[in-house]
Amino acid sequence: MIGSLSVALDGTPLYGQRTGIGRYTENLLTALGERDDLRVSATAFTTRGWRELRAMVPPGVRARSLPAPARLLHRVWTRTEHPTVGWFAGRNDVFHGTNFVLPPTGRRTAGVVTVHDLAYLLLAETVDAHSRRLVDLVPRSLRRAAVVCTPTRAIADQVAEHYPGLARQVVVTPHGVTPEWLAATAPAAEQRSALGLPDDHFLFVGTREPRKGLDTLIAAYGLARSRDADLPDLVLVGPAGWGDIPGLQDGPPPGVRIRPYAEQAELKSLVAGARAVVMPSRYEGFGLPALEAMATGTAAIVSTDPALLEVTGGLAATFPVGDAEALAERLTESAAAPSGAAEQAERDRRRRWAAAWTWQASAEATVRAYRLAAG
Repeated sequence: MIGSLSVALDGTPLYGQRTGIGRYTENLLTALGERDDLRVSATAFTTRGWRELRAMVPPGVRARSLPAPARLLHRVWTRTEHPTVGWFAGRNDVFHGTNFVLPPTGRRTAGVVTVHDLAYLLLAETVDAHSRRLVDLVPRSLRRAAVVCTPTRAIADQVAEHYPGLARQVVVTPHGVTPEWLAATAPAAEQRSALGLPDDHFLFVGTREPRKGLDTLIAAYGLARSRDADLPDLVLVGPAGWGDIPGLQDGPPPGVRIRPYAEQAELKSLVAGARAVVMPSRYEGFGLPALEAMATGTAAIVSTDPALLEVTGGLAATFPVGDAEALAERLTESAAAPSGAAEQAERDRRRRWAAAWTWQASAEATVRAYRLAAG
């Protein structure tokens, strides 16, 4: 067996409600902790609840953390190479910055950083103040990193284009779905009633922020509903974000329901019971809700963002980014789609596609990045 590596990961995304990057960090740590060729630990850069990390990490992962204010450290790390991450995580062969930022690693530890997308650079007007700071933090992180991980080939290409010469080696480490998603089933009538769900629904999953294209979805849904009063309701699930979303400022329009962040068990039911999961994003780094929808057999309707096309593999209905009329047509087509053997065959195809995307495969690709970095 190849020699064991000591690796530490930034576990800060485990705190709070786990959306995209939090779930990436959680599932990657779980898969890495199952391996016998690694010694895995996590550290967190926070002053609040820093002792709670031990209870957050999965089996096989150690927690090592000290109270550390992330914002202050980020300001310092844009200017200097101190303090090194060893002060917080101890000595390791590799340190992995899971959320865009790689701290100074010092001479004895190799650095790996995951760059999930370049929204802060390409669509700066759609991100919050925290993400805008990445304009300064990411280039410095790329200079420190021996290897850069990206969730899709689309983002790898963008990193190479916009940071020529900074990203020395790039490894694509796709996200995955857990077996529970493949086993998820639509809720029965009693469960739908308990969840407050209509008999049929379209579903959006994600933070309500400008980059997600909710303005396009709300406009498209209004168009489709004006032509078909029986169109299934549209359910928006996820935390409130930032920025004004046209069509939602005065509350949800007719047929639109807003639900808060859903824990995984509830979310699986919402997704498995949907007519289709819709991702109208202006820009994505991966598109996990679409892949998880396909894992349950549920149809996906996605914009032509390159990452979404890559992840859905030609098995999703598509529309041009920002085209409300085209999305309205996809919603109408989905609502009218007949059930039967042909639809079941499509559901099976979607499940087979999604089943090939596992967190164990993501961990395997990530370990390749670690070994490249460690030399």
